[in-house]
Parts: sequence; C-alpha cells; structure tokens
Amino acid sequence: MYKIDEAQEKKEILRRYRLIFKSFKREISQEEHEAIHKAFVLAVSAHEHTRRKSGEPYIYHPLEVAHIVVEDIGLGPTAVVCALLHDVVEDTEYTLSDIENGFGPTVARIVDGLTKIDAIFDQNQSFSIQAENFKKLLFSLSDDVRVILIKLADRLHNMRTLDSMPRDKQLKIASETINIYAPLAHRLGLFSIKSELEDLSLKYTEPDIYNFISEKIKQSEPEREDLINNFIEPIRKKLDNECLKFSISGRVKSICSIWGKMKKKGIPFEEVYDLFAIRIVLDSPVETEKADCYRVYAIVNSLYRANPDRLRDWIAIPKSNGYEALHTTVMSNTGRWIEVQIRSKRMDEIAERGYAAHWRYKNEGINPDGETGLDLWLSKIKEMLEHSASDNSLSFLNDFRQNFFNGEIYVYTPTGEVKSLPAGSTVLDFAFHIHSEIGFTVIGAKVNHKLVPINQKLKNGDQVEIITSKTQKPNENWVNYVVSSRAKSKIRQWLREEHARYYNQGRDALQQIMTTFSVPFTEENIRMVQNAFSRKNKSELFYDVAMHKIEEKDIKPLFKQAEEKHENWFWQMFRRGSSSNNASASGNNRTDKQSSNLNLQDAIQAQVENKPESLLLGNDVKNLNYIIPECCNPIPGDDVIGIIIPNKGIEVHRTNCPKAIELMSQYGNRIVKAKWKKNEKIGFLTGITISGFDRPGMARDILGKVNEDPQINIRSISMKSAEGIFEGQIMLYINNTSHLQDMMDKVGQVDGVEKVNRIDHK
Repeated sequence: MYKIDEAQEKKEILRRYRLIFKSFKREISQEEHEAIHKAFVLAVSAHEHTRRKSGEPYIYHPLEVAHIVVEDIGLGPTAVVCALLHDVVEDTEYTLSDIENGFGPTVARIVDGLTKIDAIFDQNQSFSIQAENFKKLLFSLSDDVRVILIKLADRLHNMRTLDSMPRDKQLKIASETINIYAPLAHRLGLFSIKSELEDLSLKYTEPDIYNFISEKIKQSEPEREDLINNFIEPIRKKLDNECLKFSISGRVKSICSIWGKMKKKGIPFEEVYDLFAIRIVLDSPVETEKADCYRVYAIVNSLYRANPDRLRDWIAIPKSNGYEALHTTVMSNTGRWIEVQIRSKRMDEIAERGYAAHWRYKNEGINPDGETGLDLWLSKIKEMLEHSASDNSLSFLNDFRQNFFNGEIYVYTPTGEVKSLPAGSTVLDFAFHIHSEIGFTVIGAKVNHKLVPINQKLKNGDQVEIITSKTQKPNENWVNYVVSSRAKSKIRQWLREEHARYYNQGRDALQQIMTTFSVPFTEENIRMVQNAFSRKNKSELFYDVAMHKIEEKDIKPLFKQAEEKHENWFWQMFRRGSSSNNASASGNNRTDKQSSNLNLQDAIQAQVENKPESLLLGNDVKNLNYIIPECCNPIPGDDVIGIIIPNKGIEVHRTNCPKAIELMSQYGNRIVKAKWKKNEKIGFLTGITISGFDRPGMARDILGKVNEDPQINIRSISMKSAEGIFEGQIMLYINNTSHLQDMMDKVGQVDGVEKVNRIDHK
C-alpha cells in the first residue's frame, strides 16, 4: 500500500521533471526552457490536491507522459508543454482560454484535442462515449499530429499503472487499448509502443496467459542467450572484416506476439520457432545505407541457409507506415529457424519512433522531396473526416479501423495506373475511388478481363475495368458492399437525400394508417413502429412507408395485439400518448418472456446508477435479465464481465472473449461487474477439442473417461479420422472450470491423445 511522504514526493517530482530535459536529443532554447517550466508550475498547482488511485500525487502522471513524449517518441518542447497540461482543462478549474492566454493558440488547440467529452449514460445502442472521444481526437489530429502522439503516451502510462484500478475499469481500458490504440501506434510506426500496449492489454484481459508466457521467457533465458551468442559470432567476424560499423543484438518477441503464434498454429510455447529475432543496425550514411543493408543480407545468407519463402524486402518497397528493413529467416547450426532483421540507424529510429522520426528527418532536409508516409496518412484522414463528419461516432470509428488498421491492397486501372485501397475493398469501392459519378452508376466490372459483380472483393495486383449504366442507382445494400470511408459516406449521403425527398409523403401515410386504428400520432408511437421494424431513424421509416416496403397490413398486427392486451405497458403508452406517467416496471427474471423491453431498460439504468458491486450469476436471478452468449460459453470459475445490451438485458462474457473486448472498447459506460454465485450446481454448455493418433477403440476410451463423471451431460460428439490422425469435438454441460479441467486431464491421459483444448470462442 502506498505511504504518503510529502517531502519525499517533492524530491521525486523534481527528479522526474529534470529527467525530461535530459531526454532531449538537441539543445533547447532559453525560451523553450521557460515555457516548459511555466507549464510545469501550472500543472503542479492545478493538480496539487489530487492523487491517483494508487495514492501517488497526480502530477506524476503528466510528468511521465511528458517523458515518454520526448524519450520514446522524440517530440520537442511544444509537445512537452502540452503533455504537462493535457489533463488540466479536463480535471481542474482552468479553461482553454487560460491555456491560450498563457501558452498561445497552438498549445490550446492540442490540449483541447486531448480533452475528453463528458461521459453520459445513454441507452441508444449506437451511442459510444469512447467513439465520440476518438472522433474528437481525430478531428484535432487532422490539424496537428502531435495530438495523437501525446494521447498514445498518455495511454501508455495509464496502462503501465493500471494495477490500482478496479477490475471492470482495467477491462474497459485494456479493451480500448488492444482495439484502438495499439493498432493506431502500429499504423503510426511506433512499434515499441505498440508492442508494450499489446502486452499490457494481454496482462489484464488474459492474466494467466500473460504470466505463463512471461515465466517461460524468463526460464528459457540462459539457453536463449547461448544460442544468440553462438549464432551472431560468425556474422560479427564477417561484418568486421567488411569494415562496416554496426550493432547486433537478439530480441525476444513480444508476449502478445508469441501468444498470437501459439493460438494461430495451435502449438505450445516450446514449439514457437521464431521466439526471438536478431537485429543488425548499420551506422551508414544515407547515400550508402541501402547498399550496405543488401551487403549484410548477402553475408548472412552465405553463412546460413535461408528460407526463400521468408524474405521480406521493405527497403525496396517500404510499408505504408514508413517501416524500412530487410528480413530473412535462416537455419541455425542448432536446427532452429532464426529471423534476422537488417536496417540502418535511420531506419531503426523510424521503426522505433515512426512518423515522428519521419517528420524530423524531412525537416532536417534528409528527405526534402515528395511526401512522407505521415503526409499521405494525414491527407487520407482529412479526406475521411470530410466524408464522414455527419456519421454517428460508432460508424465513424468502425470505418476508421477498417480503412486504417487492416492493411492495404494495390490494384490497377486498365491503363496501368496503381490505386491504393483498404484491404477487403470491392469493385464498388474501386469505382467510388475513381469518381463519385462512376460509383453511383457502376453495374459490374471486368477484373483481370473476367466479368464480376459490384460486390466482388479485390486482391493485390488485380486490374479492374468498371462498367456503368445511366439507369443504375444505389440502394441500401450497397453500404454492406463497401469498406472504404469514401464509398460509405457517398452512399449514405445519397440515401439520406433520397429519404428526405419522401419524408413528408411517408409521414402522412403513416399518420393515416395510425388514424385508421385510432392510435395517436405521437413521437412515442412513431418510435415504437420504428423499433418494431428496426429502422435507424424516422427518415428511414417514412421512406419505407412511402415506398410501400412497410404497409398497413404489416403495421396492423402491432396495434391489434396491443388492443387485445389492455394491460400491456406499451398499449397504455399509446392511449396516453406518453411514456412517463404511471408506468410500473415489474422485475424480470431469466425466463420472464412477458416483461417489456422498456421496463428492463429502466431496471438496468437504475442498477447501473446505483453502482452495484457485482451482478451475481446463478439460477435464481430476480432483478435483471442476463444472457449467456454462445460466442464464448462462460461457465462458473471463468473470469466474466457483464455488458448491457439495449432491449435485451445483460450479456455475460468471458473477459478474454473477442466480442466482449470489442463491446468494452466501444461501450465502457455499459460494463457491469459480474461474478458467479458459489456452490451453485448449474449445467453450462461448453466444449472441448481433442486430437491425436487414431487407433481402434479410441472413441470408446475417450467417452469412457468423460462418462466417469456422472454430473457431466454430453450434448453432442463428432470425430473424424484421416491418415492415422483423428480430430474430435465434444459439447457438454458442466458445472465449473475446475470440473472441466479435471475431465480434460483424464481425457489427455488416453493413449494416443496429443492435445485436449477448451473451445474458447466461436
């Protein structure tokens, strides 16, 4: 537990402050020094009486963010000033006007971009406070890239100090980090920050896995050091003979990267062959750095046999985030494949500091001509912001991730012009990329001279010829055919304009239908019809009524059913024309099919506002619906979290479930702590996969082990065998995780069984 010692804290504050100046890579002017000191004094004063959850003085946080900004990212004095002040407006009485008056408009603009929007509890399923804040962040980023770089430094320090936060906050922040901030750091070329953010996210979403791999890495260190030293010694001698200036070292891959390999290939830690990589960094002048990298590549391949399928030349064609290097994988004398990365000092700094280093090199005249990757990336973001400004924040966030986190493909026009598109793009995306009018009139295309539909996905190297028709026009399905922000925004804009043209016609038609059934034409009743037909807004509803996609015969059952059940809460709402008076919200349990969704929403909101310690999960929950989803099939003993789903209840997911991580990264305000009731004997559906060497009686022996426990009920079993290898899957009802592990251990003892794994996620 943290002990307060104010005298010692003052010394520590000064130590961290001075460390910032030691981290600068250049001499700073007296004016810059004074600006930083002025920001430091203001930050200390503003946060004087505030402490973090750990008990430490709050000022430690902006000081550490400022240090990361200089040391790990390489930004200058203005960014340090902004880092020191980044929480002042959000958390204290100071305003943006105070910041602008004291430090100028640039600092005020960056601090504004870093200031979060106030959180609001909103039951609208499309509302996400995280997405709103990220959208605001990107709007600021389009003016000054330092906004996002300081935000990444802020997130990195928050992740480093997450231990003191409650479990639900840890999961929310870790989920945001792995879904948004780690990919963003990768896209900006900040690989060391990206790897640390991923590892820290894994530490909180899957602590057992994180601790297991950490311990394995620590245990294997002596053996790994010997292997690295023996491998690099011949390379070192050869490079010395070539009179090259260089450094060479071995680096273990990140924990998250190792876990990704283990999951993808279904292998244990010991079988991850590329556990570490050798890095050779050349101290060569810019004029000869590329040639020197290729010389080193030739030397390495002369000493060890290369895997021809594992050569990656990102010097000839750099990655879109600016990364340059040669990667080759060679067979060592110990029979292990080892990856070797070759790059210059300039390339290495760009690899570690990303676009910030690009920017500095360009300003120093090393790359004065043409656009850097940063320039191109910012121009793409500005274009997306222009196209998507009117979209709701969640759609905007999803589009951004699709367009900037999922890689790129390169396709060609009939004349050989290359076009860059987001991975997963279709013919329709390509058409809108060429021109909006071509997009609106496309009916198909010839891809590599073969006729294909507009929703055909494109691959790297495809040559595309668009076919158009003047009679063609978009429809609602087109939004599902595209991934690029430009195409989506153009299609949505066209649909909005189309809906607006028929707004009054559809409104009058719906009013006439309601009048026929003696139902008041109120906002509440319109919203009920809108929800019944799953339309996003009134404009969509009125358009579909005008287009006869929703007709009187479709609407009639809604009112007929309400009329037959006068006690129904919805019908009382129709008659009153109000949803706020004399409505009684009865309790809901897991099997109560008659409870209204709005009553459930009231109960959920009341439960969340009361900030419950946890949602107890068992067979007799009376206060709130909870749902066990099939995506991860949690069972007692699993670490779980509840997430409010509007109009449904609370979904209970395993904390490492990909769907849960996605939801928590978007709806942090809907997280509810959840834990299992003790000593409950409830059968929960889960499953295991089994593989190994087949033999007569294998299925019988496996089932015999499962059936030894009378409390286990098997729902289904499937097994297949080919060439002496079998794979099987058993779905069963079981009480808890320890119960499941005992059964898996027994099955693993069957002769010929190699692997027994729980089915984690669907």
